[in-house]
Amino acid sequence: MKIGVPLERDAVETRVAATPDTVKKYIALGFEVQVEKGAGKASRIPDAEFKDAGAKIVADAAAAFKDADVVLKVRRPTSEELAAMKPGALVVGTMDPFGNEKDVEAMAKANVAAIAMEFMPRITRAQSMDVLSSQANLAGYQAVIDAAYEYDRALPMMMTAAGTVAAARVFVMGAGVAGLQAIATARRLGAAVTATDVRPAAKEQVESLGAKFIAVEDEEFKQAETAGGYAKQMSEEYQKKQAELVAAHIAKQDIVITTALIPGRPAPRLVSKDMVQSMKPGSVIVDLAVERGGNVEGAKPGKIATVSDVKIVGHLNVPGRIAASASALYAKNLLTFVTTLVDKETSTLKVDWEDELVSATVLTRDGAVVHPAFAPKGDE
Repeated sequence: MKIGVPLERDAVETRVAATPDTVKKYIALGFEVQVEKGAGKASRIPDAEFKDAGAKIVADAAAAFKDADVVLKVRRPTSEELAAMKPGALVVGTMDPFGNEKDVEAMAKANVAAIAMEFMPRITRAQSMDVLSSQANLAGYQAVIDAAYEYDRALPMMMTAAGTVAAARVFVMGAGVAGLQAIATARRLGAAVTATDVRPAAKEQVESLGAKFIAVEDEEFKQAETAGGYAKQMSEEYQKKQAELVAAHIAKQDIVITTALIPGRPAPRLVSKDMVQSMKPGSVIVDLAVERGGNVEGAKPGKIATVSDVKIVGHLNVPGRIAASASALYAKNLLTFVTTLVDKETSTLKVDWEDELVSATVLTRDGAVVHPAFAPKGDE
């Protein structure tokens, strides 16, 4: 069995899909591991550390993919990468398939078995494989660090002989994994924190972290969560009431962090231009949904925009801004999943395509798009 680990080709991608620690464990399972030269450099992992762990360092992606039964990726493979993979290879990574159906079809045509780790079901058995949670957790942390960097005042209240510095007011919109970590981080830095979310369960979580919950708590709010734990799309009437409440609240904030994403849909617009203009000069907004269209009007992907003297931070690939930590967690997610695909008695790859983890995540197989969300609708 062979595993191939390439250097990621995306210009903003700094993470890598394996670490020396996971390489050792793959080898213990019976794999040979081929790592492209420089694959871990942006994550502070020199080639020598991969080599010391037992990996073979190869010159390019084609060499990493040569005869590889499993390819570990952070992002969806490019057409050039697909051309270098052997038919039937299992490609494990985050595939970002929504809106990229042609790329999904390309993976099918390349006859690879593509596994979209972001589709991992949120069940107890799969918690240690949940790449969305591991990366969102770090994004929430980094959002607060980025906000503090751009904000030209101290975050905690400071009582000094020269006078008192008031605590910064931080408002977190969306209390999922990223939002909760943002709340916790802002609290650790001494800010006065409030938060909002459309899911009723979030209120208790927010308050448990010492933040105040802000929401229109009507009947629709009480039903605003899917069985899978995601936020539902809210009615226009509710969105209007919530927007009015939020608008009044945002005008008093120093820092706003938005984290709202609905799988498979453009990011909901939470902060209008008028809301931005209502904030005090020098305020900061961090939009963690900018790659999906953004929660904030005026946010620009990959840039820091300034609207009415308010900074709107739109960094791309926020987990990749702390690549060493992000790669360590992501690589462990992949290792845990791949381990379930190995027959430990024979040290062979043995994929159970009916297993709930595999069936939920497989996008393409045997030359076809097989995931129900993307498979062509044939004649009944």
